[in-house]
Amino acid sequence: MKIMATWFREGRGLAIGILIGGLTVGSASPYLIRGVSDQPWRQTLLVTSALGVLASAIVIAFVPEGPHRLPAARFDARMAAAVFRDRPSRLACFGYFGHMWELYAMWARIGVFLGESLRARGDGSYLGLNASSATFLVIAAGALGCYLGGLASDAWGRTSLTMAAMGLSGLCALAIGLTFAGPPWFTLAVAVVWGISVIADSAQSSTAVTELAPPAYVGTALTTQTCVGFALTMALTMASIWLIPPAVRLVGGPWAFASLAIGPALGVLAMWRLRSLPESAKMAGGRR
Repeated sequence: MKIMATWFREGRGLAIGILIGGLTVGSASPYLIRGVSDQPWRQTLLVTSALGVLASAIVIAFVPEGPHRLPAARFDARMAAAVFRDRPSRLACFGYFGHMWELYAMWARIGVFLGESLRARGDGSYLGLNASSATFLVIAAGALGCYLGGLASDAWGRTSLTMAAMGLSGLCALAIGLTFAGPPWFTLAVAVVWGISVIADSAQSSTAVTELAPPAYVGTALTTQTCVGFALTMALTMASIWLIPPAVRLVGGPWAFASLAIGPALGVLAMWRLRSLPESAKMAGGRR
């Protein structure tokens, strides 16, 4: 993300959105491999892991820093802590944390939901797709969300886009249960909208950090948000993933996803507070 930021001043939200869109398609790829083949899970993981190694080699060999290089600085643990002391950066991270509560639990469980929904109807398909292929479509559709989110964020503002995306994804989390065992095309349509909206705000939280942090410490700020943020939010994410099975037993499978709406609701609140701060004018050329 730091390398991408060195290539773009204008349109940075779109550029990082496309980067995260690539990550999204890569995250969906195991479902595509499983949907079009009979590979067991170990071989599926080996193939997708090999693709990750190949991607790393491509970046090392062919992706240098751009013309807008950021000032070089050593990693500074004090600056990493300052990211959370600085209110605008902290709120941007909190928006990211709310997004994370929902995202990986949705990606982890939507395939199970789609498969069980078909079985409850007595089998069938999603417009000719089996459950694994439909899951690939749902998750990979997030790449479109990242692209459109980047365009909208640069045009309308970071907080405007992130609040809209999290609001829509939260509504999908609440509504998807109503489609269980219903017409497969309708279940798939709601799931695809969720797949698009659940990731559309992700890149913009990171883009906001690149704009709010001191230029010399953009790398440190992104490292802090991504690594420390993942350490904190993966605990929340694992909790949200683990929450699904008890929720299934308590309220039934169709309604278990509703618990994920908590994350985007809190994320919207964080981004609303960020929007009210004068420092938010640093984002997207003043478009907040």
